[in-house]
Amino acid sequence: MTSTDFIVARNDLEQCKLTETAIPDPATLPADALLVKVERFAFTANNITYAVMGDELKYWQIFPAPHGFGNIPVWGFGEVIASKHPGVAVGERLFGYFPMATHLVIEATDVSKRALRDGAEHRKQVSPVYNVYSRVTGDPNFAGHQGDLQALLRPLFMLSFLVDDFLAENDDFGAHSVLLSSASSKTAFGLAHLLHSRGRRVIGLTSAGNAGFVGSLPCYDEVVTYDRFSSLPTDKPVAFVDMAGSSALRAELHHHFGNRMACSVRVGLTHRATDADEGALPGAKPRWFFAPDHLRKRAKDWGPGGIDQRFGVAWSGFAPMLEKCIAVVESRGADAVRRVYLDTLKGRIPPEQGHMLSLLG
Repeated sequence: MTSTDFIVARNDLEQCKLTETAIPDPATLPADALLVKVERFAFTANNITYAVMGDELKYWQIFPAPHGFGNIPVWGFGEVIASKHPGVAVGERLFGYFPMATHLVIEATDVSKRALRDGAEHRKQVSPVYNVYSRVTGDPNFAGHQGDLQALLRPLFMLSFLVDDFLAENDDFGAHSVLLSSASSKTAFGLAHLLHSRGRRVIGLTSAGNAGFVGSLPCYDEVVTYDRFSSLPTDKPVAFVDMAGSSALRAELHHHFGNRMACSVRVGLTHRATDADEGALPGAKPRWFFAPDHLRKRAKDWGPGGIDQRFGVAWSGFAPMLEKCIAVVESRGADAVRRVYLDTLKGRIPPEQGHMLSLLG
């Protein structure tokens, strides 16, 4: 048996190709190993961030690829088609981090009723959250259309949830309003929903082409296109959450608001235009927000089940909005995966679309 993998050149993300790799015969799998068929996976601009930050944040380490290439991690669903673990049956469905591929071998460990972990040696240096697979067989929340929304938005909304919690913990750094770049991105409007829900004024920065979509979302109090940000008043402090990752935009905003820039948090890289050395800027010093660090902090603060309980409440409030503003587009086959990947890389995916893909024909 072979697995088809979609891989990209690490130093030139526009270069991509398919490879065929042998997978073990089910009879020869080592003890506790699972052979999983990757049914379908979500692909969003956040996956491009994984690729851009692949070396720095060890994303390339999760699913090894030939020298010079990387396999971008994606959130999706897999079916166990062979199992050497006594507690995991053939036919089980798993939700978690998968390669852009048709198959994955998981070294199952820490198996519980709700989840299991891949204990492969090469995955031990990455954040533990990326190695956990939820056991979702028969769970209606992870089936059909609801399952697609979970794959597309749940991991991104967890990032939104953690950023909102970080801001709330710091009383939004005294900001009168919160400014979000790349406001049409799914992580941004998830964060906007949470901020708006707790009474914060939210300003969305977006392109002219996406302004209509962003303006249709009920979570933004004001929508401003990138070429009009200088119209924003500077008499009150603002917090800036940067989903775009554009050094030029960040510098312009810092100079516009000056000492009124109370907080500047870097989260995403949708514009992929960050300079290595940006120099000092007026106002608060920009800082990276690394979700796994805050996740570990809250797991300690809130105890067992604390994150899941709070996140579940937040998700239940967000999910109805998704039904109204996101259309799920499903595509299968290598050509479709290549097309959606390149369109996402080049910013050609309409913000109201969410793409579910499969390399299986």
